[in-house]
Amino acid sequence: MKILLINHYAGSPGLGMEFRPFYFGREWVRHGHEVTIIAASFAHVRSRQPIVSSDFTEEILDGVRYVWLKTPEYRGNSLRRIVNMMVFVSKLWLYSATIARKYMPDVVVASSTYPLDNYPAHRIAKKSRALYGYEVHDLWPLSPIELGGYSKNHPFIRIMQAAENYAFKNADIVISMLPKTLDYMKSHGLKPEKWHYVPNGIDPAEWSEKKALPEKHLSIINKIKLQGNFIVSYAGSIGIGNALDNLIGAAALLGKDPVQILVIGDGPEKKRLAERSASSHITNVNFLDPVPRNQIPAFLEQCDILYIGLQNQSLFRFGISPNKLLDYMMAGKPIIQAINAGNDIVSDAGCGISIEPENPAILAEAIKKIVTLPVEEKKKMGEKGMSYVKRYHDYKLLAPKMLSLFLSVKNYRINDTTYHDTE
Repeated sequence: MKILLINHYAGSPGLGMEFRPFYFGREWVRHGHEVTIIAASFAHVRSRQPIVSSDFTEEILDGVRYVWLKTPEYRGNSLRRIVNMMVFVSKLWLYSATIARKYMPDVVVASSTYPLDNYPAHRIAKKSRALYGYEVHDLWPLSPIELGGYSKNHPFIRIMQAAENYAFKNADIVISMLPKTLDYMKSHGLKPEKWHYVPNGIDPAEWSEKKALPEKHLSIINKIKLQGNFIVSYAGSIGIGNALDNLIGAAALLGKDPVQILVIGDGPEKKRLAERSASSHITNVNFLDPVPRNQIPAFLEQCDILYIGLQNQSLFRFGISPNKLLDYMMAGKPIIQAINAGNDIVSDAGCGISIEPENPAILAEAIKKIVTLPVEEKKKMGEKGMSYVKRYHDYKLLAPKMLSLFLSVKNYRINDTTYHDTE
């Protein structure tokens, strides 16, 4: 089977986020299928951008064919980011006949965060007589409405809403990364039998192939441990949505306790949070430089408690599937989750404590509670998380599931009818 996945922001372990297209693509290739990922040459979420020589540049990464459409650079949520989106979608539309003819896909999946790529995806699918799928990361335009305060009547929102409605009406299959989206999608025209839930995943092999941390990071960690302190860490993007003021506030309340907070990563909020810590004389917080993805396992294994939080937003009623939480669970450490969401993986797995978001006092008490637990109990929490994530979120299991869903949908052309699930 030939699978064409369109994801504006697609990356790889070498390029940086986002990783899901790469991991699915690599597993599908290992199952004997041909995979092409079409992405923009510039995306803010990547740590490194691909080198492009033309408007339409091909590259093979671990058996997966990437096609980079040349797009302009941008910084932040500026007008240039909108231009970047429009250029990407326009080129997809412009090259749709060429893409259909060159790659002859059996499945075409629109998977960018925003829904505009559904128009060219459907066009490519029709020209190829292929299955047309829509993979939903976040609900757009509901996300900018509820998180960004946009009016439903804003021209940008109306354009996005029309694209989302178009996708729900025309897609042969809809894959949701969030578990509680069915009712919302039905209200926008989706037939319920088209809806399927496939969450984010992990690659356990990365934990046996982990790379050592830089000496600078190890020096800070070793110093903290020599002082007899517990390490509570956050690893990931440092943005407004991550609500890390909650963690800084908890650190202030834990000033006399044997606890040190480590925040590793980068993002627009990092400078402000560091300045807040310094001006408030909060001495038990350290901000570390980001490290490559293959060093994250080594970092998490050095920690005692892992923290994840989000703003208290109604949007999360549809559920969450954050990659960092799955990484935390693979590390086998107790987790504190400060998120009000429609699902609660931490409680389901029994791998830590779930608390209300944006409440530093409650977070500080949760940290104290885990710190004082017997070593064996903390170990069991970590083991439960690792067991759960391997059982439900391994890409080696999720990728065949997705293939089975594609193959279960009738009325589309496939070249390879010999596929058998090898689980």
